[in-house]
Amino acid sequence: MLRILSALAALAMASTTVFVASSHVASPATSSSATTATVTTSAKTTATQGVTADIPLNVMPSTTASTITTASVATTGNGAPSGAHYNLNVIGVPKDKTATMTTGDGHRIFVQLWGGEDAVSLNGKLSNQLLKVNKIFLQPAPAGESFQVLDANATDANGALFQLPADVSATWTVWGRALGTPGGKANMTTCATTAGLDGILGTADDEVICSMGTLSLDRTKGKQTFTNVSGDLLFITITVDPTTNATLATCLGVTTTSTVAVSLFNGCLQNYFWNYDNQGLKLLQLRFYPAA
Repeated sequence: MLRILSALAALAMASTTVFVASSHVASPATSSSATTATVTTSAKTTATQGVTADIPLNVMPSTTASTITTASVATTGNGAPSGAHYNLNVIGVPKDKTATMTTGDGHRIFVQLWGGEDAVSLNGKLSNQLLKVNKIFLQPAPAGESFQVLDANATDANGALFQLPADVSATWTVWGRALGTPGGKANMTTCATTAGLDGILGTADDEVICSMGTLSLDRTKGKQTFTNVSGDLLFITITVDPTTNATLATCLGVTTTSTVAVSLFNGCLQNYFWNYDNQGLKLLQLRFYPAA
């Protein structure tokens, strides 16, 4: 009888150990899925460490920039979530447009088929010397309004102008895919302006700062599916050094050199825009969905 009781006790202990081991395995699995969501937003997104400083709610460590996904939402056959959404087509054209396109209608923006600048070359450039061709400037929508193309022509000297909800980074996700003739490519990067040498934002020496993460678009042969690109287009991932940019660091609450993902329209930066470096891509389809 004593041997039977001992055997039963051993079985109970073994069962408890397995249960605890399972509970420890579940936590890394959740972390892994979040990391995957971040990586898949861009083939060229730079891997960075998390922020150790206290960061305001509208700034997050770069490793979590894409965690506002719709992973729990059913997807369609083309990879995009199902449900209501806003469509925006970025169309590459071989000849610059000359017609007036500021009537606020349409869901398309025209860019040069072969044109634009490498975002890396823009870093540190004076904002008042920025060439606006193939730039899509972004502005927050007034209360009661939402997405709207205000100027559809990015092929002229003024660039295009696109309006988005002021809280778009927190309440929406954006999905994209490259279409058109196979072989076209483009790089799309979120940029903004930051205070220059005078340390005052909004003056003549303000400088351009572009995200470390770039959305790389490649129109390969075969079926093209949508990918969640929120981390690249709704955030600007930057390294903030309190020594070299005290104004920005103070505004963001960063006390040590840190890499952070700043949401669109955060007041610590100004003049947000998407830099579109096009190398023959005829069509980029973007869809904006309410975040889950």
